[in-house]
Amino acid sequence: MTIDNQIEVVLIDDDPHLRQALSQTLDLAGLKILPLGEANGLAGQLPRDWPGVVVSDIRMPGMDGLELLSQLHAQDPELPVLLITGHGDVPLAVQAMRAGAYDFLEKPFASDHLLDSVRRALALRRLVLDNRSLRLALSDRHELSARLVGQSAPMLRLREQIGALAATRADVLILGETGAGKEVVARALHDLSSRRNGPFVAINAGALAESVVESELFGHEPGAFTGAQKRRIGKFEFANGGTLFLDEIESMSLDVQVKLLRLLQERVVERLGGNQQIPLDIRIIAATKEDLRQAADQGRFRADLYYRLNVAPLRIPPLRERGEDVLLLFQFFADEASARHGLPPHELQPAHRALLLRHGWPGNVRELQNAAERFALGLELALDNSAPESHPGMPMEVVSGGLSEQVENFEKTLIAAELARPHSSVRSLAEALGIPRKTLHDKLRKHGLAFDSSHGPADESD
Repeated sequence: MTIDNQIEVVLIDDDPHLRQALSQTLDLAGLKILPLGEANGLAGQLPRDWPGVVVSDIRMPGMDGLELLSQLHAQDPELPVLLITGHGDVPLAVQAMRAGAYDFLEKPFASDHLLDSVRRALALRRLVLDNRSLRLALSDRHELSARLVGQSAPMLRLREQIGALAATRADVLILGETGAGKEVVARALHDLSSRRNGPFVAINAGALAESVVESELFGHEPGAFTGAQKRRIGKFEFANGGTLFLDEIESMSLDVQVKLLRLLQERVVERLGGNQQIPLDIRIIAATKEDLRQAADQGRFRADLYYRLNVAPLRIPPLRERGEDVLLLFQFFADEASARHGLPPHELQPAHRALLLRHGWPGNVRELQNAAERFALGLELALDNSAPESHPGMPMEVVSGGLSEQVENFEKTLIAAELARPHSSVRSLAEALGIPRKTLHDKLRKHGLAFDSSHGPADESD
């Protein structure tokens, strides 16, 4: 059993009369309390981020207050524990405070003294948990930026959406082209959620033969079909307590879609050949490269399953919609590959940059990562630069417009990519671009870009 987060004070005393009197004092003060007659097993019932405080007698049969303090602080050193004794034992009080007790109350004590100490401890606990949440949020934000590299508006929006959805229990539908990074997004949603310590199970429905897909997903009992000699735990059951990522969901047969819909609605799984309904605590993240609404209209995908999944859709923008990220991403993957292979990093030359920015990237981030790996190995940077028109959906400013407009877009992308790299000053940024500082200021203003002063101190003349 886990103690409810609504409980503000756990009170432990083996004397039933004193326990009742202290409980009434705390209850009349509007505090939600849980009175206990012993301390055994309490540590295992308190979640690490429980928002309350513990008030415990020291001298009790079984586990005493000092041993309880030790167990609680092994789990969370910042949990306030108030200890009570009726023996006036000064050395014991010193020992308790050195062990990390928040306060030490000697019987008999005034009710106001107890209430004042408990309220101060609760205020401290709230502050500790607020700071802990802030540190976690900052850590998560840094981790997310490292996983999903890019400073374009679509990527900033995607990271915001992931951060907001990760903290919820909602199932998620990820929409994205092949190679856009659907599994990376799914793992980020899992790792930033409260399920991060549970399993993350990824399965590609499109890679499973139709004859085994139900057994793989739902499991089976012995004798369920020819060759089923022993029980098999399916992927859904294996992911219990965590997250299951189901890629290429559009490739599932209509029969399997019916079972998936029931699982999503009832949160139970039934193995093939079995009668037992196994409850699941699981988050489903589905992914597709197709328009499921269109597939539903064509009868290839169940409309009710589409609407059930489409509650929290998350669209990954294709690389052609985030041209400002191309050079930054390429350099990131190339540096990563160089370090992995123990090779010195290669600098991108202007010709390389022009080639990368011209390319339509039909294979998205996966294609770019492979190109960066070849570049890091010293191989020729050769890309299949098909005509832009062969990549439907490419922004019009990339595929059309006169020479002047295309030059403007190219210039903005180059400056944005250089801004994403660390520079100590505007002067060093201008030198990297090979233009005077005055010209740089004019171009930054024209393109709506800005130098991030947090990269380092700007020149005094700037």
